[in-house]
Amino acid sequence: MSWNDTFMEIFARCANAYQVGNFDYEKDYSAQDLAFLKNIGYKPREFFDFIEDYIDEGEPLPSTALLIAAARRDYFLVQQHGTASDNIITRDDLPSFGEEMDGIPYLPRVLAKARGKIRGELDPDIMFGCGGDRNFFSKNGNIEPADFLRHVWAAGANDQKVADWVKICRG
Repeated sequence: MSWNDTFMEIFARCANAYQVGNFDYEKDYSAQDLAFLKNIGYKPREFFDFIEDYIDEGEPLPSTALLIAAARRDYFLVQQHGTASDNIITRDDLPSFGEEMDGIPYLPRVLAKARGKIRGELDPDIMFGCGGDRNFFSKNGNIEPADFLRHVWAAGANDQKVADWVKICRG
């Protein structure tokens, strides 16, 4: 089974468990599931956040969660050589909701979250792709979250490249 099939199988199983009232995500994962998540650079809580929002809010779709996981997995394997970062980005490390960059509201926050997500450094209480992020993506040309992650990765430390790309997406 390829990694993406395994991801989708675990996602479906955990979503079914959540729908019947099992909200304790730590009980949903087998030892094999946990090893799989670790091998793609994922943490159990960040996986669960996508399930929770999908069941409760209808988005992000499982395919979106998979594409985000693919971007994270690629970065984890290519840039981090399969070694997780020890750094943790907390809420206090993120720009505020009201900050702007180059006239684009919320960009500093979602950019910091994207960098944390791609490196696997977000505190478990922070979700890349949350409702606020989805609102940002929707208002700026229906940007796909995984595309945003890949553009952030490609831009490196150059925030202006990301801002310019968001402006292109806006049309």
